[in-house]
Amino acid sequence: MKKKLPYLFTAVFFLGFAAVFLYFFLNSDARRFRLVTENFFTSSLAGDSLSLHYTLADPSPWLEGPSPASLPIYSRSGRQESAAVMENLLTTLWEIDPEKLNEQDSYTLSLLTSWLENELVGAQCEYFEEPLSPTSGMHLEVPVLLAEYAFRSREDLEDYLEVLESIPDYLEGLGEYEKEKAAAGLFMTEEDAAEVVSQCDAVLDETLLESGTHFLQTTFAERLDRLIELGEVEAHDREKYMSENDRLLKTVAAPAYEALGDTIFLLSGSGLYEGGLGRISGGIVYYTYLLKRNTGSSRTPEEITRLLSEQLQADVQELQELSGRYQQLTGHTPDSASTLFPFPFEDAQEILTDLQQRMQDDFPPLSSLTDVPVSCTAKTVSESLQDYTSPAFYLIPPLDDLTENVIYVNPASTRPGLELYTTLAHEGYPGHLYQTVYSRLYENSITDNPVRGVISFNGFVEGWAYYVENISYDYAADVLLENGGTEADQVLVQLLCLERNLQINLYCLLDLSIHYYGADREDVFRSLAAFGISDTTTAGAIYDYIRREPATYLKYYLSYLEILSLKEEAQELWKEQYSDLRFHTFLLQTGPSDFVNLEKRLREQNPGAQQPKV
Repeated sequence: MKKKLPYLFTAVFFLGFAAVFLYFFLNSDARRFRLVTENFFTSSLAGDSLSLHYTLADPSPWLEGPSPASLPIYSRSGRQESAAVMENLLTTLWEIDPEKLNEQDSYTLSLLTSWLENELVGAQCEYFEEPLSPTSGMHLEVPVLLAEYAFRSREDLEDYLEVLESIPDYLEGLGEYEKEKAAAGLFMTEEDAAEVVSQCDAVLDETLLESGTHFLQTTFAERLDRLIELGEVEAHDREKYMSENDRLLKTVAAPAYEALGDTIFLLSGSGLYEGGLGRISGGIVYYTYLLKRNTGSSRTPEEITRLLSEQLQADVQELQELSGRYQQLTGHTPDSASTLFPFPFEDAQEILTDLQQRMQDDFPPLSSLTDVPVSCTAKTVSESLQDYTSPAFYLIPPLDDLTENVIYVNPASTRPGLELYTTLAHEGYPGHLYQTVYSRLYENSITDNPVRGVISFNGFVEGWAYYVENISYDYAADVLLENGGTEADQVLVQLLCLERNLQINLYCLLDLSIHYYGADREDVFRSLAAFGISDTTTAGAIYDYIRREPATYLKYYLSYLEILSLKEEAQELWKEQYSDLRFHTFLLQTGPSDFVNLEKRLREQNPGAQQPKV
């Protein structure tokens, strides 16, 4: 009997091992996918306190311990390390059989693989990225992110102060990168350098800091007082924290900005080019990478040019028809002097409420995914921040807390009335806020894998916002008709929408001309003059923005056209079963994606449909 015990134990062991081995064999792909994606998620947030804070309200389920409160150092070696991580991850993903994954993971695998492949193309284009762009540089973005850094607890407050302490190292890293760009002959133009130097001097204005009125002082006080109200901080500690914030701003952050400005000033004039990417060696490779990264489209630049040109011609024809209709109704042609019937809504919160009501028939409700009310607060950008922020912006909430949402409106650059109405549709309902919350709630309901939260598909996000912004012009026309407006007002709203599309389309074509076909300033001026824009100051501003921000306008408009193309395909596939509600639900539940994968996903719902070419 004693001799038999080991044999029995061995048999049981091997049977158990075989079962475990079979389990891991059958599930190894799923388990490996889960492991590598979760590791990628956490590593993407490591060492970047701002990204971590804005991505997760409670990082404890994903981080073993508290993450150091600091900003990442922008360096060539850091980017190379990131590229190596992505390359290793991609190699692992290529080995995973999508057939052994569930439907959601299989789709995420396809998205992540495509995203990584393109990012690695971009990683090979060293020194083309410009982190200090005068229009969207990190030296401008970081202060705004700091001003909106949520103080949920005393720990957040103390982490924030540590982040301020890390600003010198962060800005020094940016300065070193700019030196490397200069050595490679890819430094910014003298004009851009002068603007960046001026911005570095203005961001932490000494006069404002001494008076205690700088936005990083006033917003800090507001957030600190809120913590005191909540009992997270004792009232007697207020002065201590206020003094520490002032000290860090005046003696740590401000000198760091001054030093960065000095670095850029000394490098000014070292750039070897003045135009777009299409006029420098390797620039077209980088531009094609940006096109795919920003738009999610797989179309070639030549295909995009044809698509935009055809759309431009169609819109011009429609514009002529609408203008004729307007003349019939009013007796005169529409021009800049044409005015709408007074718009009844001026308050941002009132507009958001109206938009939520009007979208109900064509968009799925958030209440189908959560019992917790989703709030939206419209705030006005403080005066001290207005020079550094866009006309309006939506603050994306953390993945694990979607209930409180904030939209900021910049009154310095957003006019009340129709413009405010369509802007809030873009940023709020049914735009960024609604799309973000719906897609994330749905994603959270079917998987607890957060990896899609750290891969971006800006084309889908901005394309959706621009798509629903177009829809909101119809809503606005209905608002006017319901409040005493006429049919002529309705036509004028349609004309204004079409004129905006024509304008953005033109800018997209100029983007391609500058960055792919090699057009210079004079070429662009001639093109703009052909469309009635002959003022050199205006033309110069348009040229400079497009030169500095390649593929930015395409992120909105080309992606919008891709959504319209998908819509046409859905109508063809679903036929009488098509509805806008069904199409919008499909997009929202699929979530941010590139358009090749979106089209594939759409056709998978119709097995007989031909799959798109990759």
